[in-house]
Amino acid sequence: MFIHRRRGWEIAEREATPEAIVTGRRALLGAAGAVAFGAAPAEAQWNIFGQRPTMPKSAERPPLAAPRNAKYDPGRAITPEPEATSYNNFYEFGQSKSVFDEAQALKTADWKIELAGMIAKPRTIGVDDLLKQVSLEERVYRHRCVEAWAMTVPWVGFQLSELVRLAEPTSNAKYLVFTTLADKATMPGLRQSWYPWPYTEGVTIDEAMNELAFLSVGMFGKVIPPQNGAPIRLTLPWKYGFKSAKSIVKITFTDTRPVNFWQALQDSEYGFWANVNPEIPHPRWSQAKERLLGTDEMVATRIWNGYGEFVAPLYANLKNERLFA
Repeated sequence: MFIHRRRGWEIAEREATPEAIVTGRRALLGAAGAVAFGAAPAEAQWNIFGQRPTMPKSAERPPLAAPRNAKYDPGRAITPEPEATSYNNFYEFGQSKSVFDEAQALKTADWKIELAGMIAKPRTIGVDDLLKQVSLEERVYRHRCVEAWAMTVPWVGFQLSELVRLAEPTSNAKYLVFTTLADKATMPGLRQSWYPWPYTEGVTIDEAMNELAFLSVGMFGKVIPPQNGAPIRLTLPWKYGFKSAKSIVKITFTDTRPVNFWQALQDSEYGFWANVNPEIPHPRWSQAKERLLGTDEMVATRIWNGYGEFVAPLYANLKNERLFA
């Protein structure tokens, strides 16, 4: 047992903001003492996490064009690309939101994904080969972090269901477990040995087959940058952001519900499902509103992050499950 593990438990998504900072940015809500995020100016927010970094140069990434699917209109403006690519949780590279410099050490050439577990033929497939077998499209999705910030991103990728069909799971497979890269040579965050590396996340087969579940390989019409989860990441817009595993190296099909990374550290704060619900607060702050990157506007959070028409039926028979933690 590690005596400092409590610090890890108190982290939202990739790491919680220290209490002194939290209380400086949030105000108490009513007599209940719930916590809500304040709309601090952009510079003040950056100062919380250190000096504002130089914004990444989007032109340095190769183009990756795909037709936009207009079915998934986000209903709000797209977040400016420099904001969406420079304010990131990627704890393998550091505790700050400004990890894109460190993340450039990520080596993505010849990336391979292991398909394992209850499938017709366990194997390893290169991402380049995988992309030849799927249909790329662009989808603009809302992204809601458990820390109550949000962005709206045009992702390029393909439905997760396409990969599931290629893997040919057996009838006994009920869950997918996503394992992310854990490379000590390039990821300084792995030195924090009290965390259960590698990072893992999981979904049910039914969730994986839902049309919204997406594997992203690009954003803003270009190859996805390292700090956002290159070369391939999960995108689940109705769930809190920590469910969307980055830099995936293995997908395992299993009949056992996995215990995911943050769930293993503090199940009372981070459960298996992690669906967005403004009426269910995090134990230490309200989820009723979210701060939009780029404008710092505070807007009301919507249940299922506004995607209920697509996903709510998945959970109709799960009345006793803790769906929103």
